Amino acid sequence: MSGSNYVEICEVGPRDGFQFEDTPIPTSTKLEIIHGLVAAGIPRIQVASFVHPDKVPQMADAEDVIAALNPSDNVVYSGLCLNMRGVQRAADSGVKDLDLSIATNESHGLDNADMTVEQGILEAVEMVAEAHRRGLRVQLGLQTVFGYGYPGDTSLDEILLVAKKFAELNVDSISLADTTGLANPQLIRERVSAVRNVIGETPLVLHLHDTRGLGLANVLAAWESGVSRFDTSLGGLGGCPFIRGATGNVATEDVVYLFEEMGVETGIENPRVAECSRKIADHLGRHLPGKMYRLV
Repeated sequence: MSGSNYVEICEVGPRDGFQFEDTPIPTSTKLEIIHGLVAAGIPRIQVASFVHPDKVPQMADAEDVIAALNPSDNVVYSGLCLNMRGVQRAADSGVKDLDLSIATNESHGLDNADMTVEQGILEAVEMVAEAHRRGLRVQLGLQTVFGYGYPGDTSLDEILLVAKKFAELNVDSISLADTTGLANPQLIRERVSAVRNVIGETPLVLHLHDTRGLGLANVLAAWESGVSRFDTSLGGLGGCPFIRGATGNVATEDVVYLFEEMGVETGIENPRVAECSRKIADHLGRHLPGKMYRLV
């Protein structure tokens, strides 16, 4: 094993998890969960996405959520932006960290944003410039890195060109997303290694879905490949409204348990995260896909 002795978790449940739910989640409930996650020691939380409310109604209160957050030196709050309008809304809301996300697969880009990869790159370059002009930190997320229709059908050469380009634009981190849950440990190791070779010292983040039950295996493979920052979602909430069959992210409690059992520090109190998961499960009226939230 060659992984770090400390792993940083970014909780994406309040965005990636909540946006997928049909049951309305009031702003007050979102804030209760977010503040509970902060109390549990989560160092990074993606709290909202700045998208059109007609497309993702659950995120219509993004500005209200941001305005009601308790400022803290111990947590980084971020918001997802998919276009320039989203960047402008996020900047005006007062959030200081932006998560941008673009396609790397031509079919995926055309299916979900009606844009080619090149068009998405050009827009993202402008978005990064606008964010930097406003003094904001930026993470650039690459979608479907491990496949869209089948494992590995996204061009690795394309991924490397895009990753290198944005590393040279001084984004603060680059995220590789298994949007469709097609990754496997071998593919994780191959693509993580290749990307790390072209982005220099730019931090690398993994955003993994558990659609086919390989989420934790992929986390472990990425950690052994030198990744020390992961997106996770309380209780395994999540999915993607635009990807058929996509299920939740790897569950926060399950990932924390995995690393704790291996002696890797996370700084997170798992029982307090699980309490948040149980609250949202009660609100939604169903069990969540994660395992450990019912056990710790």
